[in-house]
Amino acid sequence: MGTIVVNAVGEQCPIPVVKAARALREMTEPGILEVHVDNEIAVQNLTRMASGNKLAVRSEKLGEKEFVVSMEVTAPAGETPLEEPPLTCTPDQRGSLVIAVDSASMGQGSVELGKALMKGFLFAVSQLPELPRTMLFYNGGAHLTCRGSDSLEDLKGLEAQGVEILTCGTCLNHYGLTEELAVGGVTNMYAIVEKLAGAGKVVKP
Repeated sequence: MGTIVVNAVGEQCPIPVVKAARALREMTEPGILEVHVDNEIAVQNLTRMASGNKLAVRSEKLGEKEFVVSMEVTAPAGETPLEEPPLTCTPDQRGSLVIAVDSASMGQGSVELGKALMKGFLFAVSQLPELPRTMLFYNGGAHLTCRGSDSLEDLKGLEAQGVEILTCGTCLNHYGLTEELAVGGVTNMYAIVEKLAGAGKVVKP
């Protein structure tokens, strides 16, 4: 399975999606289509296009203005028309929702079940039509943003689409995870309180 790379860095909406659609039509065998862009809106549009065509998709923020969206193509479209959902070229597709995660496990009872539920919850967040503005991770939730977390891919995809991912620095230090943070930034309790107080809605799984 080969990888096709499309460079859409510096291109404005809707060019990244147009280039990706053209590349998908030109693929003659299964493979990975990797689209490089420099803005979150392009990531959001490419992700919607992939989902609309039932392609497995993942996105990742590599730098301040460096993103990659990867689509897994198992059955090349060829001349089949591609589903192209309405494009959004506005600067921000996030709502006022803040999600506060204080544990690596969701709910009471079985810890093993709770971890599976949390993984499912974070994946479900990544599929929302209107993404949260900020996700806060503190206490045991700090483990979810660090190396080894089963949810890293989903969280990196959310970050690539503009969701602010913040983890409590005191919590990382307490658990010895300061050097293990793998997605988002470090924050403090004052900033956490500000984010929660300014939210339109807060969800705590």
